[in-house]
Amino acid sequence: MDNKNVFTKGLTDFLILSILEKKDSYVYEIVGDISELSDEMITISQNTFYTAIYKLEENGFITNYSKLVGKKRTRIYYHIEPKGKNLLKQLSNDYSNTVEGVSRILSLNNKKEIHNNDNG
Repeated sequence: MDNKNVFTKGLTDFLILSILEKKDSYVYEIVGDISELSDEMITISQNTFYTAIYKLEENGFITNYSKLVGKKRTRIYYHIEPKGKNLLKQLSNDYSNTVEGVSRILSLNNKKEIHNNDNG
């Protein structure tokens, strides 16, 4: 099992909503922004991405609309709704708390390692 993908699945909604908070975007643009803004450290499979998009849309966090690009091509854009902005705030708080908690645990583990090495 690829642990990076398991971890990323939990962040997918958060990342999509974060991108959409800045501007309405289409799928390829959102995926590209996530990859580019993370310096290629985060990539999301199409399957994971579409599952998240459909879930967010189904629950009223985002909506979509069609936009004509060029003469005959239509592109589906996604837009964050007020309910999605509220979810984004909650996810942002959860993320900050998780990062802080993990940092504290790792810091304590490093201190214990140093103390264990001093006693050994």
